[in-house]
Amino acid sequence: MDPETNGSTLGQAAQRSLDVFPAGSNGEFNLPKDLTTVLSRGKDCYVWDVDGKWYLDFSMGWGTNLVGHAREEVVAAVTEQAAHGSNFAYVNEKSLQLAEEIKRMSPAVEYLRFCSSGTEAIMYCERLARAFTCRSKVLKFEGAYHGANEIGVTSLFPKGLLDYPTPDPSSAGIEHSVKHHVLVAPYNDLSMTTEIVEQHRGDLAAVIVEPLHRCTPPMDGFLQGLRDLTKKHDVLLIFDEVVTGFRLAYGGAQEYYGVIPDLVGYGKALGGGYPIGVFGGRADIMSLVNEDLLGKDERYVWTASSLGCNTISASAALAALQIYRRTGTYQQLHHIGRYVRNKMKECLEKNDISGHVIGDGPLAQVLFTEKLVYNYREQKLQENTARRRAMMVGLFKRGVFLNPMGTKLYLSLKHTEEVCDQFVEIFDQTLQEIKENEKITTRS
Repeated sequence: MDPETNGSTLGQAAQRSLDVFPAGSNGEFNLPKDLTTVLSRGKDCYVWDVDGKWYLDFSMGWGTNLVGHAREEVVAAVTEQAAHGSNFAYVNEKSLQLAEEIKRMSPAVEYLRFCSSGTEAIMYCERLARAFTCRSKVLKFEGAYHGANEIGVTSLFPKGLLDYPTPDPSSAGIEHSVKHHVLVAPYNDLSMTTEIVEQHRGDLAAVIVEPLHRCTPPMDGFLQGLRDLTKKHDVLLIFDEVVTGFRLAYGGAQEYYGVIPDLVGYGKALGGGYPIGVFGGRADIMSLVNEDLLGKDERYVWTASSLGCNTISASAALAALQIYRRTGTYQQLHHIGRYVRNKMKECLEKNDISGHVIGDGPLAQVLFTEKLVYNYREQKLQENTARRRAMMVGLFKRGVFLNPMGTKLYLSLKHTEEVCDQFVEIFDQTLQEIKENEKITTRS
């Protein structure tokens, strides 16, 4: 199939979407108005809009559908459970089974609780760290996203390149809560991070890190260096495994990189396409959520979730975990990631465009930089952002569904070499268009 023969103009559904949603989306897509899209269904690694146009999906629900859209095993598990009740806001048979498997799988987890999203999971990790240490500050890495909570969006897209460790809110409405309580360091710079931690160790509750920072891999020794540093100063280490969990290895980044944090948050791929969040860690930290501490211990941490352990999400997650445990799953995910990254690199070279393709496992990101970069600030100073925007919108126009504001392409167990070849052909066409448009701009 050729996505370019499958196009449609702005239709009634798209206009309806623009009438009720700011920018016509539920957040962060920032598409040109004429590309406003309303989806109707998805299967494997494809999605269809209400007008029948299909797309190669390289967003996969922002990574939630690692098993693929409408995966048969997940659909069967959810359908069977739906007849027996969807939510009791209480521990149920499915959530108990799921909790036991997560505890068995995750080296960091001695106790855990469920919530409804990765954003919530990381928020609770941060709250627990502050309560346990009786300190107020959290250190994060510039450019990292830890969900739509205050710390999560701080210095996500910094407006200026402030001196470390000064935080730069990327959203209005949070300045008052992060100005004096969030520290920012450059990812992969252990020396600078050590300096900041040692300077603020008396007030620092935790260091939080995406082990794979967006798509930037950790340099040798960086994660272990963080582990050693935080232990030395009695600072907690939080792994945000919302993206890396179940994607790099069954045991996530902890297994893949061999570093164990004090607290960890999960979401996305765990749910098999359904909403879920999990936070867990050391027993002495997690025990602060025990309700009998209310009014008795000033370190008591309130947590609750109406939908956090619902039977539908738990059933979907159990089905997804069964798929992840199958022999060859992670060989397949790492192979398809390497395959598409190598093909994209060849495309850049063929078109004589300076850039790099980074990532690990089933993740990929294009950087239009002369040199390979290792953290957000290096990227911001070097990257041709106009070219990146043109590439993302160009791919979308040609039938690749993705987030034009995003930093990564998500692949799934349903992405094959054939699918990736189709994508790379579109990628090549998009690069050619970009080069031609840049020539025209230069001549004019």
